Amino acid sequence: MKSNWLIGAAVCAALLSAGCTKTPVDAAKPKETADEFVTRVNDEMKAAGKELATAGFAYATFINVDTEFLNAKANERYLEAFGKAVEESKAYEGQQLSPSSARAIELLKLGVAAPAPKDPAKRAELSGITSKMEGMYGAAKYCPSGPESCKDQGELTDILATSRNYDALTDAWTGWHSTARPIRKEYVRFVELANEGARELGFADLGAMWRSGYDMPADDFTREATRLWQQVSPLYNQLHCYVRGKLRETYGEERVPENKPIPAQLLGNMWAQQWGEIYPLVEPYKGVSDLDVTSALVKQKYDPVKITQSAEAFYVSLGFPKLPQTFWERSLLKQPADRDVQCHASAWQMDGYEDVRIKQCIEPTQEHLMTVYHELGHVFYYLSYKDQPYLFQSGANDGFHEAIGDTVNLSMTPAYLHTIGLAGPVKRSREATINQQMKMALDKIAFLPFGKLIDEWRWKVFSGEVKPENYNAAWWQLREQYQGVAAPVPRSEEDFDPGAKYHIPANTPYTRYFLSFILQFQFHKALCDAAGFKGPLSECSVYGNEEAGRRFREMLALGQSQPWQDTLEKLTGTRDMDASAIMDYFAPLSAWLTVENEGQQCGWE
Repeated sequence: MKSNWLIGAAVCAALLSAGCTKTPVDAAKPKETADEFVTRVNDEMKAAGKELATAGFAYATFINVDTEFLNAKANERYLEAFGKAVEESKAYEGQQLSPSSARAIELLKLGVAAPAPKDPAKRAELSGITSKMEGMYGAAKYCPSGPESCKDQGELTDILATSRNYDALTDAWTGWHSTARPIRKEYVRFVELANEGARELGFADLGAMWRSGYDMPADDFTREATRLWQQVSPLYNQLHCYVRGKLRETYGEERVPENKPIPAQLLGNMWAQQWGEIYPLVEPYKGVSDLDVTSALVKQKYDPVKITQSAEAFYVSLGFPKLPQTFWERSLLKQPADRDVQCHASAWQMDGYEDVRIKQCIEPTQEHLMTVYHELGHVFYYLSYKDQPYLFQSGANDGFHEAIGDTVNLSMTPAYLHTIGLAGPVKRSREATINQQMKMALDKIAFLPFGKLIDEWRWKVFSGEVKPENYNAAWWQLREQYQGVAAPVPRSEEDFDPGAKYHIPANTPYTRYFLSFILQFQFHKALCDAAGFKGPLSECSVYGNEEAGRRFREMLALGQSQPWQDTLEKLTGTRDMDASAIMDYFAPLSAWLTVENEGQQCGWE
């Protein structure tokens, strides 16, 4: 999570071509130069951002009516300061500006994920709704037969991950998704208000504003996302075909029919976004090189602090500084027993400098271990660009921010896990390679269509193409189109299944995750090249490599001070996001799947 809500940038030409109208220059001469204005706004927004982050962190880690109120008020004040700064920035349109000030002013216009209308009453209403939706999500429980039967998201998610009972899976899935129904009404009004705020900034709608944050025209970015998906969709389709066949063996033809989408509750994840939990059902070569990291964590008594220290040690091996003491004092690493919290993992930059934290209810599992390494990627990015002006304190684009920790995850190879004592000696064989790649693909490749469709649904909602009376139908149309995944039970417009995913009520743009799953493989390849690694890309770990660490840190220190294409080129030598590194990484699995799926009816109606 990016606590100051910066979501990306676009140069002026890109912004204007995306539909941002120019406001005539004020006849009155500004009281300060553009450089002076930018310096002042950096200071003011940094102070407002600290208040917003403080209230947000308190609310996320102690959910009650008081913290909800304080969070809403802080958000309201932040939006007011943001709106005032944007209005003042219009005085500099048409002037000859320094490159730094020109970029800062353009970034300012894209500075929040949901701009509020100018009307103070509507601004207060929007702040209240966004805070309320997050609280509804964080406190939601499924109570099938009274208070004593209540299960929260974590408990229901565990059922999806561990149970192989079709009815139990269906009940847990349906139960959690039922908790999102009350969010629907709030979301309809949220869309109206946020769209109004975006239009007052000159954008066609909130989706157009989001797509303008990538240093290119909004329509060009839409085509870019489609191009990247087309690069990887053949591998996803092969994985889907294989997994569906294995699930059919487990649950039967009647429940997993050929040539149909897979029932969503069978994929081991509440949102069917990553499928790693069903690896035992689809393992290509039974028992070959089975890395049971979870058992090792439990056996070695890894608690939340020790897991986090393991992640810190990896970054320190690359030359990053140790985490400040305040990180350990102020982070939430364990679920409290006495109150509701948002257990959804997130990283926080509190003051634009060194007060950095994570919030995660850490358990000793491989998934949680990987997540902590991921969240510290955000934290070390914050620390790397802390000396940049506040308006440049963000990822080169929002996909960069999500890709950093996942790039490190790619270096958590069996050899690395053996080095830190969480796996036995590495035994290389073709069978072990396919098993390892299958396990990785169930997370990395399975995620890609989900990562793309979330915002595609929202873009259609924001533009009005999808009306409130069709929210759920449009959601499942995209789930089936991209993922080949179907709802376990009939759904209606009384349901609000998008709201069962945190990022919808929290209004967190999601294309960043899709992009990050492309970029992380590009970054990984570039770092392995810098480290002088020779061999299959899937076996490379840059743990402890000084040169790779130097290249990594230099890229992160730039923040959002220049177009992302320039930053990408600095590390990778290319200015284009490209999925070819993914295909290179998974080449052995791709060839194996092609053979394995011969004679199968792949695809879905």
